[in-house]
Amino acid sequence: MRRPRPRAYESEVVGACGLRVRMRVQGDGDPLLLLNGLTRPLESWEPFTQALGGHTIVSFDAPGSGRSPTPILPLPISMLARLAASVLDAAGLATADVLGYSHGGAVAQQLAVHAPTRVRRLVLVSTSCGVGATPGSQDALRALRPPSGAGSWPRSDAVGTLWHSMAVSSWSSIPFLGAIRAPVLVVSGARDRVVPPANSALLARRIPGAELVLLPAGHDLQRAGAASVLARAVEPFLATADAQPALPVAG
Repeated sequence: MRRPRPRAYESEVVGACGLRVRMRVQGDGDPLLLLNGLTRPLESWEPFTQALGGHTIVSFDAPGSGRSPTPILPLPISMLARLAASVLDAAGLATADVLGYSHGGAVAQQLAVHAPTRVRRLVLVSTSCGVGATPGSQDALRALRPPSGAGSWPRSDAVGTLWHSMAVSSWSSIPFLGAIRAPVLVVSGARDRVVPPANSALLARRIPGAELVLLPAGHDLQRAGAASVLARAVEPFLATADAQPALPVAG
């Protein structure tokens, strides 16, 4: 018999290819795996998770961000997707809803194709297809700041940030978007200058049955005010019944 998990805990996971990452599981309800943006640690999800409620939240620091060690070599998006599956294993979950923000949206798309039985529903937030996307403003990207109250966050490693940038710059989901079978919600800020809304429109057109939602916001939907709007947009989608039930890992 599986032992029940505590309501909230942190641990270190040794995942794909021996990579070590810090993960956190908190809350109760249907499981939701959160995949983070470039340089962002798991703490950046707090405004969103506080506004959402009613879910078991699984999050982790990608290698080279937050408190996860930086790998010696850059990791492709496919490897990061395998690592995300390892985090689900460590949380005792065979399936979960998956939400990927910005860079994490690329990992979420890859996970949905690499391990389709692990993904119940897929939410793609402020993200793109990678190579082939409509480019954003470099000035807007440089001006992007962490949400308010982030002074206590662990700092991301500069090399780790470079590795993540290299990963997405050589990756594209265009060849496989039509193969995604999970229910998909695509969310974009209507004023996003980092990842322009045209990218979300492209994802919604190419993924079968995907729904597109534009919010009155910019790129950073993790900020306190915008995170509440994002949570309200995501909640009805996560409550829909047209997905396989969440399953624990057997054993």
